[in-house]
Amino acid sequence: MRIAGERKIQWRQSEYTGPNRCLACTAVNVALTGVLAVGISFVSVPVGVAVGVVGLAAVYFRGYLVPGTPTLTKRYLPDSVLQLFDGHDTPGVAFGAGPSAVVDIERFLVDVDALEPCRGGGDLCLSPRFRDAWFEQIDRVNPDEAVELLFESTAGDQPVSTARRSHAFVAMADSETVGKWESEAAFLADCAADAVLRDRTVAWRRFTDEARLEVLGALRLWLDRCPACGGLISLDGETVESCCHSFEVVAATCEECGTRVFEARLPPGERE
Repeated sequence: MRIAGERKIQWRQSEYTGPNRCLACTAVNVALTGVLAVGISFVSVPVGVAVGVVGLAAVYFRGYLVPGTPTLTKRYLPDSVLQLFDGHDTPGVAFGAGPSAVVDIERFLVDVDALEPCRGGGDLCLSPRFRDAWFEQIDRVNPDEAVELLFESTAGDQPVSTARRSHAFVAMADSETVGKWESEAAFLADCAADAVLRDRTVAWRRFTDEARLEVLGALRLWLDRCPACGGLISLDGETVESCCHSFEVVAATCEECGTRVFEARLPPGERE
């Protein structure tokens, strides 16, 4: 029976536990609990043990012991440390960064007639022929065969497998992650585009696996239909929050089923 006006105590905080647990916060609070328990044990061992048990229980059920830890951890721990614990996969594409400039990727895609000037403007759009070939290939792509072609140089003789992660879809060779996508739909789009580009130009086969993935990832920026459900794709800027980081991204997301097909991190202050 519950007394009127009684407040129900919620021990477990789902926003900081389970898949949402901040590992950096957990590590910091476990360390603080250990130091506190050991210190008190010099005065009283039973009390020190009790403090340790209660502290660890609080970290387990609530995600942290010291109030405000998620905010303090994000604010004061260096990025190099936070990256070791962060469970959210930071976008691998960043505008204006990487071995190839965006303008070089665009030039290549224009040269192979994947992109062309949009009607009545200076922007680039998918060429109708490439778009049709791309979506036809998406509908019939064999993921197991296609992923082997994507990583024919990187993987070597090792078989390549794929797996779903909490925030990504990955390809692995010999237990090592060799490719990462925002979703399985993004992976299928890359496999299909890879097949089309192989038929269009022999130069594509001379690209390294890393260079091909960079071009394919950028090409998804021009997707206008979702590979998963056929819904319309919208492009927006947003702030992505993880347990340890917050960063600005430009993201392409299906309006109908919410599938993320493209995400690129923006340099600080460049979101419009």
